[in-house]
Amino acid sequence: MAMSERGWSRYSPTNSSWMKEGQCRTVDPDIFFPTDGRGVERARQICAHCRVKEPCLEYALNYRIDQGIWGGASERERRRLLRQRRLSRPR
Repeated sequence: MAMSERGWSRYSPTNSSWMKEGQCRTVDPDIFFPTDGRGVERARQICAHCRVKEPCLEYALNYRIDQGIWGGASERERRRLLRQRRLSRPR
């Protein structure tokens, strides 16, 4: 289901108004910039129940943010998503 089908159409990749609704705003930001796999899982647990997980991920993808956990996705996962999107574009 696409973001617009879930009611996220008011959020665009360039609009950051969703940030004030994120669960991350109530925890230490360092949690989302872990140095080990255990820290990544901790951040993902917070993201898993966040109502703005999808716009967060799209924001990170749109701005090519290469550090931290955004929308529950690590740097490597976001690079993979961008690569998949690039390869699936019609030529």
